[in-house]
Amino acid sequence: MSKKTDKKPDMHEELDGFNIKINSFGEIQSNFEIDKLNKFLDDKVEDKKLNNSVDEEE
Repeated sequence: MSKKTDKKPDMHEELDGFNIKINSFGEIQSNFEIDKLNKFLDDKVEDKKLNNSVDEEE
């Protein structure tokens, strides 16, 4: 058995306070606006699919 701890996970300072969970209906619930989360991901995460499609075209 794994022990559940109350330790907060390490995360980027822009996402401080971010919480996400899935309810009993399978719906994603978050305390962040989806637009704010998407903007963060667009700025910080490289999209590998887009990079691969550019390489294939060359």
